[in-house]
Amino acid sequence: MKIKWAILASLFTLLAVLTGCEPLLVLDPKGPQAQTQANVIWISIAIMAVIVIVVFAMLVYILFKYRASKQPDSYEPPYIKGNIIVESLIVGIPVLIVIVLSIISVQSNYKVEATPEGYENDEPLVVYASSSDWKWHFSYPEQDIETVNYLYVPTDRPLEFRLYSYGPITSFWIPQLGGQKYAMSDMITTLHLGADVPGEYMGRNANFSGEGFAENTFSVEAMPQKEFDEWVDEVKQTADPLTEDKFDELLEPGHLGQLTFTGTHLEFMPPPEGHHGGHNHGSTSEDDHSEHEGDSSVEQDEHEQHNSDSGHADETNEHTEDHH
Repeated sequence: MKIKWAILASLFTLLAVLTGCEPLLVLDPKGPQAQTQANVIWISIAIMAVIVIVVFAMLVYILFKYRASKQPDSYEPPYIKGNIIVESLIVGIPVLIVIVLSIISVQSNYKVEATPEGYENDEPLVVYASSSDWKWHFSYPEQDIETVNYLYVPTDRPLEFRLYSYGPITSFWIPQLGGQKYAMSDMITTLHLGADVPGEYMGRNANFSGEGFAENTFSVEAMPQKEFDEWVDEVKQTADPLTEDKFDELLEPGHLGQLTFTGTHLEFMPPPEGHHGGHNHGSTSEDDHSEHEGDSSVEQDEHEQHNSDSGHADETNEHTEDHH
């Protein structure tokens, strides 16, 4: 009787606690990338739930059927050397589970690293998202504006975030729009997102970066393209220009509210050139051609220097022979 009441009390307490919980943001997707990740999470939960239920059902069945009170005192279990069927099942089923989860993971990784499905032919909105202690700076090069600690984006349009940091490694994460990706000081990482539903979302730094990490957050508002354009026009008419001195002040460690500027810091403090694996970011064919010509000139100079050294060596040998 006591056990029964203890179980009921535990269930009541659990329900009372869960009633005040908010829904998990990663399971409330508002964009195609987040939907892909939520699907993977649900599939993983379903597979694990099936495994747990089957294992515990077998455990209860075996404990009940082969309990000691059911067998005579003289019972001795038979000696079994092996069973190919059982051994194949206990090895083969885990291997199949790993294969299925691996295929799902690889496919989903390719999806979230590419332009969101349905937006392949649309022009993305490019936003440079840079972090500092403990703020987020969002530069809109096409619109020539910059915000601090808040982000406005249009719905039904691909979003391309180019991430880097002015301090320690941070992680850019908007749970309802997609997964997180690291921002580093010596290279740019690219994150493709999209918002299908207008609304306000939470964004944050998901990587510990010092004492101000807990409040290293930003707000995101997704709106139709028309409203986004109206916001851009309003900013250009009312916001102050961003100067180099002001940006240096913003980089000082500390917390700030939401700020808006015309112009971006990209003009006087460009982002790092390294992109993903260290490839040059934003290089043009002319730059590549100039770089190729520079490499060719260096190789030619080295070749001429080598010939000069060889000729000098020959003259030295001839002089030595004449001396002898």
